Amino acid sequence: MELDDLVLRFSDTTENRRKAVFSTLFIAGNKLQTLFDNHIPEISLKQFMLLSVVRQSGEPLTFTQLGHMLGCSRQNIKKLADVLMKKGFITIQQSPYDTRAMCISSTEKADDFFQNEFSQYQEELKYLFEVYTEEEIKTLFTLMSKLYTGIENLERKTKKET
Repeated sequence: MELDDLVLRFSDTTENRRKAVFSTLFIAGNKLQTLFDNHIPEISLKQFMLLSVVRQSGEPLTFTQLGHMLGCSRQNIKKLADVLMKKGFITIQQSPYDTRAMCISSTEKADDFFQNEFSQYQEELKYLFEVYTEEEIKTLFTLMSKLYTGIENLERKTKKET
């Protein structure tokens, strides 16, 4: 079966389109992770996402805050952070606001990675979006933002049931 056959099969009803969108999110995530992990050997996509959020935050964030932002557990953040720390991309220190919490900050090596090594990959990322018009990118951005609201709704619903 080809992708076009699946698209046709799932385009007939709203319910089928929901199923297709959900499946597409999962498959696209896997494909992007495989592409990234095979193309940039120094860090994995998950490590990259953590490092990117840490750099963009402008302030040290706790494992818990980062887990919430990236949609994973505090323990998963700790595992990713330990690897990034060993590679010299981040430092881990006690939170200035909560002595029980640990925070992550990026290092000069991280800045160097984003300015030098990653800049070539950023150019390649343009290929991912070159199939869209500017208006479609704007619409996709809006819809992806709205997807987060849907995820929060699902999280609230599942918490009420437990």
